[in-house]
Amino acid sequence: MMDKLIITAAITGGVTMPVQTPYLPITPQQIADEAVRAAEAGAASVHIHARNPKDGSPSSDLEIYREILTSIKERSDVIVCITTGGALNATKEQRISVVPTFKPELASFNVGSMNFSIHPIAKRYSDEDYKYPWEKDFIEMTRDFVFRNTFADSEYFCQIMNENNTRPECEVYDVGHIYNVKYLIRNGFLKTPIWMQFVMGTLGGIGASLEDTMYMKQTADRIIGKENYHWSVIGVGYPNEFQVATLSIMMGGHVRVGLEDNIFIEKGVLAKSNAELVEKVVRIAKEFGRDIASPEEAREFLGLKGKEHVAY
Repeated sequence: MMDKLIITAAITGGVTMPVQTPYLPITPQQIADEAVRAAEAGAASVHIHARNPKDGSPSSDLEIYREILTSIKERSDVIVCITTGGALNATKEQRISVVPTFKPELASFNVGSMNFSIHPIAKRYSDEDYKYPWEKDFIEMTRDFVFRNTFADSEYFCQIMNENNTRPECEVYDVGHIYNVKYLIRNGFLKTPIWMQFVMGTLGGIGASLEDTMYMKQTADRIIGKENYHWSVIGVGYPNEFQVATLSIMMGGHVRVGLEDNIFIEKGVLAKSNAELVEKVVRIAKEFGRDIASPEEAREFLGLKGKEHVAY
């Protein structure tokens, strides 16, 4: 019997552009509402970034985070995973500040540096298409942007998470990042079994083919050991999101979907909400006889401290 499927919904992210879809949540109220609806659709966990409510740009403002988090907690039992990737121009201190401030159950933990780029999407839009002045320059900037996650950064992030009893969600974008995880385990920074997500299809990282996904899983089995980790997949873009999700469902892994990663519900059709993407994964899972985990079941599976122990 396979474990129940943990579905994570990545609500808004920091690199999906307002120009790409009118359905992207931007204000704290919109982000919180989308998180609650995604949970009602079947997500056990929601992954949260903050945005400037005036122009939709990525934000590290802790008060914006607080408004989002408290609104979600008041209305839902869903697990909240806060980003420590943050806004692309944030310092490491800004990125990790959400952990000691809010002491979340779960926080993302990026374990390798890369040229994280979205610059090809600029070709799809004319200057008149952009909703906000910052968007075009932001997209072009990523061509030369290094998403910094050095070993020193990783050790620092682990220390802060351990001090606050926040579980790291290891985001691995390429095969070498799995070896970085092994280093952190071997040197006592990460405690097993770890929670790890294979991020498939980001420009600058590994691709999103089924072969790529299988290779990431096989490498993790060999390097980390099956007994030492639980895993989920992220497919960036359409149809990647649903293809790697289906493979993970079949193999006993878990799944992340959401407007951070993919804006289409089917070819050429924009998803109107995160809940719509969650509902599609629920349907796929049911076709394969895979039950869906509730937030409480996911908490027990991942060994989380419970939402009564967060600081928001």
